Amino acid sequence: MAIRNLLITLLLLFTSFSMALGHEVGNLGHYPVVVSTWPFVEAVRAAWRAIDSGFSAVDAVVEGCSACEELKCDGTVGPGGSPDENGETTLDALVMNGATMEVGAVAAMRYVKDGIKAARLVMQHTGHTLLVGEQASAFAISMGLPGPTNLSSSESVQKWSKWKENRCQPNFWKNIVPVDSCGPYHPKDIAELGKGTCSSANLMAAVESRSSHIGLHNHDTISMAVIDKEGHIAVGTSTNGATYKIPGRVGDGPIAGSSSYADDEVGACGATGDGDIMMRFLPCYQVVESMRLGMEPKLAAQDAIKRIARKFPDFVGAVFAINKNGLHAGACHGWTFQYSVRSPEMEDVEVFTVFP
Repeated sequence: MAIRNLLITLLLLFTSFSMALGHEVGNLGHYPVVVSTWPFVEAVRAAWRAIDSGFSAVDAVVEGCSACEELKCDGTVGPGGSPDENGETTLDALVMNGATMEVGAVAAMRYVKDGIKAARLVMQHTGHTLLVGEQASAFAISMGLPGPTNLSSSESVQKWSKWKENRCQPNFWKNIVPVDSCGPYHPKDIAELGKGTCSSANLMAAVESRSSHIGLHNHDTISMAVIDKEGHIAVGTSTNGATYKIPGRVGDGPIAGSSSYADDEVGACGATGDGDIMMRFLPCYQVVESMRLGMEPKLAAQDAIKRIARKFPDFVGAVFAINKNGLHAGACHGWTFQYSVRSPEMEDVEVFTVFP
């Protein structure tokens, strides 16, 4: 009898120890979980409905980002927002499967409104990672997505018209003439630039000129991470890019490791902000690799942001990090950041605020 009681006690201790190590995380309520940049509550609810119904992490990411595209979240996701210099709206999107490390993405896609669905089609039906421009549009339409369709809206056209009336200011050009009109633009004469062009003072002046027209409602992204009931992780990103961007510009949205990244063995990350700066640092890849080395999500997120801020102190951006056990955190620079979460212990989506 004493031996039997001892065995039962040891079994209970082993079970408790295993749970503490996270071997039964699914039973502890840590996942499924959905995390998204910004208070895109309806998008998170859509992803949660999918994941709670037993769909995969990839399916839930597509459902969530699709909802944001349909709702035109903040005017910076989906059709009808962020006109480029020609007044046209184009889309960038990415989806990544953290179980297989497969990625599908589209960039500068015209005439097709379903960015995240087109990205999933690239992942499912090609051996490629990224398709761009009109060829991406043709591919998406050939695979059954509706199109071609005009992605502009009355609001985006009106915004573009006012920008033109303001002599196309602000814009993303530098070291060009004329500086205060709508072009056509030409490089400055080398003699005008002088020998000090590459000095740190002139570099920071260029950065400061960017920061004046980068903000929440003209330069934003939905980046979403989902951990499904099986513990598999996926991420997705959708955006219509920077307002008044130079036609052909591609930011961080469709770049794996920059706007988002996932690995079942570690966790995931999502990013938002000045993609032209952030994509030079692959912040989400950095976050996931930092967590792989043992950093908690909060420290990993802060470290990735600090790496960018050291080189570009006026940049605007943010990341969220979530590890494979569902622990999440965020970090930001240049603005106050909010991200949304839904997990089993929550009755509805909760919004977390992060200060710079």
